[in-house]
Order: sequence, then structure tokens, then C-alpha cells
Amino acid sequence: MNKTVLITGASRGIGLALAKCFLKNNYNVIGTSTTGKIKSFEHPNFKNLKLELSDEKDINNIAQFLKNNNIEISILINNSGIGPDLDTLKPDIESFKKTFDINVIGTVFLTELLEPFIKMNGKIINISSKMGSIEFCALTDSTAYRMSKTALNMYTKILSNRLINKQSVASVHPGWVQTDISPNSSINGRLLADDSGLKIFNFILSDFKTGIFWNIETESEIDW
Repeated sequence: MNKTVLITGASRGIGLALAKCFLKNNYNVIGTSTTGKIKSFEHPNFKNLKLELSDEKDINNIAQFLKNNNIEISILINNSGIGPDLDTLKPDIESFKKTFDINVIGTVFLTELLEPFIKMNGKIINISSKMGSIEFCALTDSTAYRMSKTALNMYTKILSNRLINKQSVASVHPGWVQTDISPNSSINGRLLADDSGLKIFNFILSDFKTGIFWNIETESEIDW
């Protein structure tokens, strides 16, 4: 029987690249997008669901879908995230709230609802960023984005402690990827989404240490 992975933010970029990797390796993939639709992508083992992480109803609907269809998942990948204040020096209140609603609050409570559907010895992967590392922070930009990833990293540590000997949990820095999360990234990113997706896929299938913060570019741990 095929294993099932659930990937948030699977309509483009890293999320779509990950979906393709898992499909090539005979997984069933449940992907989410804000519209519930992905243009020009279909696969018999791929199911797309609508999820706006700032909408509690959408979050509940994902859990209800798994329950109604008696689905257990082997891997949950929290990939969806936003960075409206990337490359800006000062935060504004609206984008700050939106960033935390999606990158932290929505991600945490989706994970809490879905954890009972994750198989024993399954995995939870939080796509974070080394921009969330307190140890490495030497710049003054992207306040909300950096803080949201720091909070997500703390959730990784808390969850890994709680789920010890049950599921493995990790934060992953995907590298500087050419995506549309910011104009700078789309132009200057060092990795293509497909390259990052493959590196993350290989890490997920490895026997990683739970509670780790991993840099896929350097293939090494990151200081928190």
C-alpha cells in the first residue's frame, strides 16, 4: 500500500517540487493551496485541497477530510508560508499579523489537528529558514518573517519533545530558493525549487535526529 504525505502550499515552488518527488516514489500526495486548484498539474495519486492557513474553518476541513476518508499520513510537511516584509527594514502591523497568522498560528493548529492522523514513526517537517536563527542574526530586515520562523523553530523543539518515540520532527532550511516569496529571492536565489525539493525529500527519507534544525544547502545542523 502506498504511503501518504500531506504538503501545505503545494501549488508552486518548493511545495510543488516536493509533491512531484513523492509522487515519483509511489506516495499518495495530499497537497493544499489557497484556492484548492493547481493549474496544469494532475496525477492519479495527487489530491488538492483548499487551505487558507489564517482561516480556522479551512484548517478544520483538512482534518475532517482525513477523518471522513479514513486516511492516515506518514509525513506532514508544513511548507506553506509568507514573507510580505522580506527585505524591508521596519515591520507594519497588518503584514506582521498576517505573517504570524499563517507562518505560526495556522501552522501550529493545523499540526495539532492532524497529529492524531500521523502514523506511529511518522514524520513532521517544518519548512523554516536560517533567517529564524537567533545565533546567525546579524541584520535588521524582515522582522516579522524572521520572528515567525524563530517561533516555528521553537514549536519544532516543543513538538519533538512531546512526540519522542512516536514521531520524528525537524525544522528545515530549504536554501535560498528562486521563488516569488520576494523580488530578491526570485532574482538572486541560489537554488531552483526542484533542486531544493529534491534535497529536502532526501533529508526527509533519511534517519534524521528528531528535534534537529537542518540546512539542506550545507547538509549540516544550524544553531538555533
